[in-house]
Amino acid sequence: MIEIKNLTVDLGDFVLNDASLKVEEGEYFIILGPTGAGKTVLLETIAGLYPAKSGQVWLDDQDITRLEPEKRGIAFVYQDHVLFPHLSVWDNIVFGLKRLKKSKAEIRETAGWVIDLLRISHLVKRKPDTLSGGEKQKVALARALVIQPRVLLLDEPLSALDPETKETVQRELRRIHDQLGLTIVHVTHDFEEAVSMGDRIAVIGEGRVVQIGTPQEIFRQPNSEFVARFAMARNITLADVQDGEGENAFAFVGETKIEVVTELRGKHRLSLRPEDILVSTEPFKSSARNSFKGPITHVLDKGSILYLTINVPPELVCLVTRHSYEEMNLNKGGEVYVTFKASAVHVF
Repeated sequence: MIEIKNLTVDLGDFVLNDASLKVEEGEYFIILGPTGAGKTVLLETIAGLYPAKSGQVWLDDQDITRLEPEKRGIAFVYQDHVLFPHLSVWDNIVFGLKRLKKSKAEIRETAGWVIDLLRISHLVKRKPDTLSGGEKQKVALARALVIQPRVLLLDEPLSALDPETKETVQRELRRIHDQLGLTIVHVTHDFEEAVSMGDRIAVIGEGRVVQIGTPQEIFRQPNSEFVARFAMARNITLADVQDGEGENAFAFVGETKIEVVTELRGKHRLSLRPEDILVSTEPFKSSARNSFKGPITHVLDKGSILYLTINVPPELVCLVTRHSYEEMNLNKGGEVYVTFKASAVHVF
């Protein structure tokens, strides 16, 4: 559907360098990365708002690299909605149809269908400044969908919303996507948002696409320290990986020997997710091959969950629920056991 081939965009103070990726038809594709990574530049280049220094943008087997933005059949929704403040919601929604010189009957039919789809018929007579953030985002979506685009581009569409509204709009976006089978490319810096919404994710850092994969591949199998840290693995360390028992290997972090599943040998990085570590006050009997004892050196309280830092060494960040924390009577300075499977450790 969309294919980016070795795309370079030079804006002087920022360069998107040699980016390549492919978005399948009907896919909900996420572009994920920190602020300043080049996410929006890539999105705007797909839309035709920036010229490519080199490389190509293809849409449905057509090279659109030099095609004017209005001829691409692409709709773009920015995080700040960009609604016309002097127009009613209805006039905002039908603005694109009027520019396309659609008849009044076509406008009524198409706009009515999109308004029903987004469940915003009660808003059509209001002005944008009377709407909530979530309502504005729905109106912006309606304005984009009404022109029946081939592709919908979303630039940080949820970043300005409060948590409850954000969840509501997330569900709406997935519902619209699933109902229409529309190809959506969604930019975000929020890893949890990316994992919950995307069919696949492209991670961008410093103007480069550094990894593309399913949410679980990015989540469980980061290909670099940058991706591991951005995916909130939290436990990332350098180890010396040596032959172990059977198919497993031993990764030495100082004097600590951690059993892992990998064919790699030598100096490599390990990553271990906090939720994959079991914390207990007594030795835990299980099939897990790694168990260590150490003191709790730090407690980060997140409300319903807590992150405990436990010095094995190395220091491991572990996730526990508030119920478990209180039931085990855990506190900073107390000693606990940490247990995790060899397969839970990712070596890269």
